[in-house]
Amino acid sequence: MGIDKESEVAANLQIGPTSLGMVRIYVEAEGGIELPLDFDPEEAEEIAEELRAAAEAARAMGQGRGPASGSKGKAKPRR
Repeated sequence: MGIDKESEVAANLQIGPTSLGMVRIYVEAEGGIELPLDFDPEEAEEIAEELRAAAEAARAMGQGRGPASGSKGKAKPRR
């Protein structure tokens, strides 16, 4: 499955700090799938920048302006 392909899979997403000073993105999906992803704060900030760029590109696409150059993600997360 590619990043720009629709899916019927539902998942819950949680984001927060861990007791070890990491940032955890926790994904829980149907079928008992649990995926904890830990990042150091610098990596988490890079991910946040990529999310902002993807949101900007998606907003531009929704307004008929086409994708913004240099953005990495365009898919809307499902919760």
